[in-house]
Amino acid sequence: MTHPLILMYTKKMCPYCIRAEKLLHSKGVAHIEKIYIDRDDSLRDQMIEKTGRRTVPQIYIGETHVGGYDDLAALDKEGGLTPLLQKA
Repeated sequence: MTHPLILMYTKKMCPYCIRAEKLLHSKGVAHIEKIYIDRDDSLRDQMIEKTGRRTVPQIYIGETHVGGYDDLAALDKEGGLTPLLQKA
């Protein structure tokens, strides 16, 4: 199964980001493009403008903004993560 671009706004020391990455890898995602907002304030501002949220991770699957780790885990629990990965 091929996977779409997964984009994650993250910080270097972020336990929720690590959990999100592990969950995505468990679904067969081989690559996650990471944008580290703790390295560049303009990237943090970009994330806030794009997502309306201030916390990390902020995850995109293709063009779909999934949200943070809790949103990703809830989507998986509801059975929606795998179809989103397949369709994006």
